[in-house]
Amino acid sequence: MGTVWDRTTDVLRGRAGILAPIAAVAIFLPSLVNTALSLGLKKGTPTAAVLAMVVALAVLFANVWGQLAMLAIATHPATTRADAGHAATRRVLPAVGVLLLLGLLFFLLVVPPIVMMARAGVDLTSQTAMQSMPAQLSTFVGLYSLILLIVLLFVGARMLLLNAVVLNERRGVGAIARSWRLTRGMTFRLVALLVLFGVVVLIPTLAVQSVVGLVFRLILGQGGQVVTAFVAAAAGAAVTTAFTVVAAAFTAQLYVAAVAEEDPAY
Repeated sequence: MGTVWDRTTDVLRGRAGILAPIAAVAIFLPSLVNTALSLGLKKGTPTAAVLAMVVALAVLFANVWGQLAMLAIATHPATTRADAGHAATRRVLPAVGVLLLLGLLFFLLVVPPIVMMARAGVDLTSQTAMQSMPAQLSTFVGLYSLILLIVLLFVGARMLLLNAVVLNERRGVGAIARSWRLTRGMTFRLVALLVLFGVVVLIPTLAVQSVVGLVFRLILGQGGQVVTAFVAAAAGAAVTTAFTVVAAAFTAQLYVAAVAEEDPAY
């Protein structure tokens, strides 16, 4: 893992000038559009719901395309920006399809406690739904949620190379099993890495959002709440975008190392 981080650092030093514009266009700008829509759209209408869904899907495609392009650049030193864009465009549909499939499986795992709460007469739209549940049901939901979180964390670690496999090996659903095989023997290290990375991303993101939000709130006052919220969200998105570049470079080098370990001739 240390060697992978060293190679990641080398990639970021040498290819940051190519990675940054892709991240800005495919990760940062779509985030701004989504934020602007959520702040400016009148909620509660069918039109708003449809528009929000369309924009969310467009943002998903843009984000996945950007991640694939950055993976292409970080995987092979000779890859140009144009080459990466073409590769990402060719593989974005399979990548999104696999992600939607995994999302559907996750939804199915969430269904059982929801069904049990509905059968128990719990008002799922109420803010006090958890407090109104019977004690046994509340305990079950809590334990189920905890176990599900742990399972998702471990599965997420094994799926870390999913997009890299979809991109480099031209696989679809088969990329799930391939990613699982490539990460064999490093599960606990990847879980620890995911937790650490999540904390490292969360703390500066919240800090930047809070500071920027406070400054603009003092400047604009109560009349500028929408602008303040947008600028604070943009500042947070800038931080997460930077970490997305790091994550893409690391994932690419982890994929290279995993494949090389499996096939030394790679």
